[in-house]
Amino acid sequence: MTRSHIIDIASSPTRLSVALDCLVIKCRDAPEKRLPISDIAVVIVSHPQVTYTQAVLSILAENGGVFITCGPSRMPNGMLLPLAANSTQTERFAAQTQAPKPLRKRLWQQITRSKIESQAAALEHVHGSDGGLRLLKSKVRSGDPSNVEAQAARRYWQRLFCDRKFKRNLSADDENQFLNYGYAVLRAIVARAICASGLHPTIGLHHHNRYNAFCLADDLMEPMRPLVDVAVVQLGEQLRTGDHLTSTGKNHIIRAITSKQKLAGEERDPFDLASRISSSLAQVYSGERDELELPQLSFPRFT
Repeated sequence: MTRSHIIDIASSPTRLSVALDCLVIKCRDAPEKRLPISDIAVVIVSHPQVTYTQAVLSILAENGGVFITCGPSRMPNGMLLPLAANSTQTERFAAQTQAPKPLRKRLWQQITRSKIESQAAALEHVHGSDGGLRLLKSKVRSGDPSNVEAQAARRYWQRLFCDRKFKRNLSADDENQFLNYGYAVLRAIVARAICASGLHPTIGLHHHNRYNAFCLADDLMEPMRPLVDVAVVQLGEQLRTGDHLTSTGKNHIIRAITSKQKLAGEERDPFDLASRISSSLAQVYSGERDELELPQLSFPRFT
């Protein structure tokens, strides 16, 4: 069964518990809600007055779900992932750690080209032109030694937000706070899929920051990031400097992330998409296939 729920608890004090394999959500002055644990992919706790039992964390992890905590700014700052989610995990860990450098460089080339293609499609959707990104995409070589990814990013961000000074800055109180939230949700979906595929989210293809526990998730989510980017553009009036990310804005971003996308000619939800991408990587590591399965993004309009 496909998991379809991303739950963001942000609006009021809430207590979470478990009963009969359901997550029980009891908000102040609101009727109790129950959702089957098996239907839940991600739980995000951003309101400061939320309590939950140990059983919530345990059964969520046992069923392959992800739990995200948020700090005082209500932005994600921690993630709980399943510890053992695949019966061949040890074997796949070994293949992952022993993957030769030329293979990892070739896979990163494929991811980078896919990411730039997604960015080009995003610019076409928002502004009617790819901004020359597809020309840059053709120049990406194995391992991207010329750092075409960065060249494309500079061109992409300036054109996307019509701001020549715009830069990705994790601490900036502008569009970046919206992007940070969306990327955190996307990262959780991909990290969960990686664990389910028997791979380790820390061992990346390209990202290798010693303080980053999710390097592989950051690698594999790259082609999907523009889903968040376009959603942030669509938020419009909330993008004024100093505005906070509201529940309406969060819901908009989550709807964009969970829109169906094409993979191998078929429409798939993001959970299945992430699963197929990470499973294809495990198969590359084991010698069962040569390339990753990566999506062809489309950008639905939300009002």
